[in-house]
Amino acid sequence: MQREAFIQQLWLDYVHHQPDIGGLRLWPVTARAEYLTLLTLSHGPWAMEALLPVLAEHGYRPRHRYAMADRGLLVTLLGPTDQEGPWLVLAELQLGTLSRRPRERLRRLVDRADASPVSLPCGGRPWPMPSWDDYQTLVDAHPLAGWLAVMGTRVHHSGFDCSDLGDDIQHLDERLRQTGFSGDADRHRGVFPVSPLLDYRFYATHSQRLPFADGDLHRVPLGGLALVQKRVNANQERSVELLLPHHTLCELG
Repeated sequence: MQREAFIQQLWLDYVHHQPDIGGLRLWPVTARAEYLTLLTLSHGPWAMEALLPVLAEHGYRPRHRYAMADRGLLVTLLGPTDQEGPWLVLAELQLGTLSRRPRERLRRLVDRADASPVSLPCGGRPWPMPSWDDYQTLVDAHPLAGWLAVMGTRVHHSGFDCSDLGDDIQHLDERLRQTGFSGDADRHRGVFPVSPLLDYRFYATHSQRLPFADGDLHRVPLGGLALVQKRVNANQERSVELLLPHHTLCELG
């Protein structure tokens, strides 16, 4: 699959599950996202090392890796080989950082996945929907464990560079607020901490009602949208290359 088609598939899956984003008309629909954040977990064919060759086939190669022990995450930043298009931020939840009970529940759930090959990291949730009780146990242990249980491996949120949108972050923040999005400047929102080299806002989308294994419907948060803006325009790197705190950077294997 060509990279453009691959990114379109990721994007369409993302806006299908987060219709708030698909309905935004504050900038041209052709505006390029700076990055897409993919969530996965360190188990079986969904582990990062298993997905990296798949992403390489679609024109992405690892540029930097980050370790965030306090969040139980390994994050790999992947850039397109031709420098065009959005980057990918692949965040892997480390199952070993969960306490025994939630770890066993999540592993037991994932091990019930459809045995057919995982062709794309946006394959969604190939395992059964958890019960509401299991979901709550996982969310209490780690919000991303609960998210992965109900969503599988797919895009959690997109990030847009304000310079690409032709406006500054203050004006875009105000326009988003007028459409019902409440921005949060907390740099620890949106999966991972964000570097002080960027101005940052995270906008959670409205929760969606999902059917759980025991048949009842519950609203759960599914992700959101981020805005980033360089604080020093002299930097030659793209904003996504400055996204994660430098102290979390580690060597690529």
